[in-house]
Amino acid sequence: MALEVTMENYNELVVNSDKPVLLDFYAEWCGPCKALIPIMDELSNDYADKAVIAKVNVEDCRDIGAEFGIMAIPTVVVMNKGQFVKKVSGVLKKKDYEDMINDLL
Repeated sequence: MALEVTMENYNELVVNSDKPVLLDFYAEWCGPCKALIPIMDELSNDYADKAVIAKVNVEDCRDIGAEFGIMAIPTVVVMNKGQFVKKVSGVLKKKDYEDMINDLL
C-alpha cells in the first residue's frame, strides 16, 4: 500500500529519501484519482525495497501541492534523492510509472 505523506512526515519520506519517490497527488472525491489507487498499491508492493510510493492529499497538504505547482489531479511527481525529476498529470499505464522508477535505479 502506498504511504500517506503528511506535513509532519514529508521531509522524512520524500526530501530525505535515498530512494526514488513517486508522489501521487490526489483528493478523496476525484474519480480518476481512485482509478490510480490500485496501480500505486501494486507499485508499492513491486518496488518495496527499491522506491517509495506515496500519496499526498491535496486538501490536507496544500503547502506541498503548492510547492510542486499542482494544478490538476491526479498528478504524479517523481523525486530522486530529494530532487525534483518529473511531473505528469492524469492516469497513465502501470508500465509508464515503472519506467519512471527504473530510469532512476
